Amino acid sequence: MIKDRLIDNAKTVMGCAPAALATTAGDGDYVSMKNFAKARITIAVLNGTTVTGGAVTLKQASAVAGTGEKALSFDKMFANTDCAAGDTMTETAVTSDTFTTSTTNSKQLLYVIEVDASDLDVANGFDCVRVDVASMANAVGTVIYDLYGARYSSPIDVAAITD
Repeated sequence: MIKDRLIDNAKTVMGCAPAALATTAGDGDYVSMKNFAKARITIAVLNGTTVTGGAVTLKQASAVAGTGEKALSFDKMFANTDCAAGDTMTETAVTSDTFTTSTTNSKQLLYVIEVDASDLDVANGFDCVRVDVASMANAVGTVIYDLYGARYSSPIDVAAITD
């Protein structure tokens, strides 16, 4: 029997409401990780037709306003490029800190990126992270952040969208 609820262990934050993700750069809002050890970033995409895949990168900053924004390095993600056919997530290597979403028409896509707070440039005060998607066309998507490993209190009580 499970005694704990996921909501008691992770802070869930909408990073981007369902929308055309890559009409401009900077689609995902920043979340602060200063009170959390890890973040799971989930990107759900619904491709239309004549799809152009979106280039997914991560950004870090020293404040949720994007102060001092710079790239955040990552080398793997998990992908399901046909959610209607199955629920298997495949670990996939990322090169040059970016990957492109599937360009197959009419597919439901799911991508997950795990971020450890220690991967940010903490020595220079960077404790905020966000997703950036560029160049996607004819698809809609959403970004959800699950922050976990609360450092001081219950995740429900800790703000992640303010500094």
